Amino acid sequence: MKAWHRRGLMVAAALSLLGLATALVLSAFRDNLVFFYSPSQVAAGEAPAQRGFRLGGLVEEGSLQRAGDGLEVRFVITDHARRVPVAYRGALPDLFREGRGVVAQGRLEGEGAQRRFVAAEVLAKHDENYMPPEAAQALRQAEAGARAGAAGGRP
Repeated sequence: MKAWHRRGLMVAAALSLLGLATALVLSAFRDNLVFFYSPSQVAAGEAPAQRGFRLGGLVEEGSLQRAGDGLEVRFVITDHARRVPVAYRGALPDLFREGRGVVAQGRLEGEGAQRRFVAAEVLAKHDENYMPPEAAQALRQAEAGARAGAAGGRP
């Protein structure tokens, strides 16, 4: 085998390995990518039904219910336009309160009126001035839409 044949085979092997490594990295990235959705987007069917995602908004006042063991909780996340019931099993963050911002990671389960978001993780905002930018923007959009609807389309 001539030297240029060996070099050609080495270059082809290196390019093949580089392509395989790139494919594996992109596949892992796609599997770990988690998008953020507001309750209005979930109600509109924009959230994935078969994949996990993050749901953010405010914990609705009066919606927090704890089971007898104290680890299972149910609450509602709202953006003032739509509501999404959430079920979570585990310890809630210390800053978790009704009326405060929250981001839950999980997936949708059930159909129709029985549809709920089952959270694997719940994150609360860490101080009075912080809210995830996506959650703040979703709340502003929902409030603007609710005001426009309440005004009956009047400017």
